Amino acid sequence: MMKTAFGTAAIFCFLSAPNFLLAQTSSSGSLLVLSKQGHTLNIVDPATLKIVARAPVGEDPHEVIASADGSTAYVSNYGGGTLHSLAAIDLVSRKALESIDLGALRGPHGLTFVGGKVWFTVEGSKAIGSYDPAAKKVDWIMGTGQNRTHMIYVSDDLQRIVTTNVSSGTVSIIEKVALRGPGGPPPGGAQAGAPPPPPSGPTRMDWNETVIPVGNGSEGFDISPDGQEIWVANAGDGTISVIDFPGKTVRQTLDANVPAANRLKFTPDGKHVLVSTLRGTDLIILDSSTRKVTKRVPIGTGAAGIQVQPDGSRAFVACTPDNYVAVIDLASLQVVGRIADIGQPDGMAWAEHH
Repeated sequence: MMKTAFGTAAIFCFLSAPNFLLAQTSSSGSLLVLSKQGHTLNIVDPATLKIVARAPVGEDPHEVIASADGSTAYVSNYGGGTLHSLAAIDLVSRKALESIDLGALRGPHGLTFVGGKVWFTVEGSKAIGSYDPAAKKVDWIMGTGQNRTHMIYVSDDLQRIVTTNVSSGTVSIIEKVALRGPGGPPPGGAQAGAPPPPPSGPTRMDWNETVIPVGNGSEGFDISPDGQEIWVANAGDGTISVIDFPGKTVRQTLDANVPAANRLKFTPDGKHVLVSTLRGTDLIILDSSTRKVTKRVPIGTGAAGIQVQPDGSRAFVACTPDNYVAVIDLASLQVVGRIADIGQPDGMAWAEHH
């Protein structure tokens, strides 16, 4: 494995021991925030909104995800599609682990953690893959055939994968299917003009991809909590595409006026959809039932990552140009705080303590 410049001996820089202890006792989780400028992962106590620890993660970090048990964080080092590593941070011992070298896979970006594995996109390689932490290897790769495969969702049963493909303006729905090998010739040989025999060989699993055209610059997306819809923010068009997930078709295109949209997230109750824009001053909030914009919350001069607290009480929005994270109360839909001193915050995740 390739090691990053900080190596395996790098450790967290503790900013406040009392605050760190408070985070362990006053909350069931921690907020993880990447700093693109500082090349660090920031650990935030959600009770005090204070940064309690920082760790180096390598060049150009864009997205972060935590393992299901909250013990490890994984970070994609993007580099505009040129870099080829994931950083790993032990959240228990608070040490940076050995960097994960993706080899020929370039430009890792979107991340999720499902089934004990890290699933990732690689824009520069037009592909997706999975990394097995137990085996310490990339154990699966699949090409999408689409340009800038960016963000990724994997269902809990590992049967369906969704990606957005920014430059192609598409969404890929990739489903696991059972296939049989080709059947053998009938006894006595095939008769002239007879149709080929049906498949009768051993069953094997494969993946079928359905590519759905949406809007220009399809980037941030989320699955509705009921699993029926995929909402996609189209940065180039300023629209939102609503996809019937089971039917794999575009149900509706919303003229939501969200140019340069970066991320889109549902609230856990499914009532609201939050959209950030890189060039806008507001967090856009839509009512999922009426499909209308209900509020625009002023947060700064541009925003990227969105993380909704699992209990649905708050949302955290990375105001990248302003070097802080805005905290939104989801009951009042108002800004109630800021997490300051984070240079160009971007990707965020929630780490549950177990």
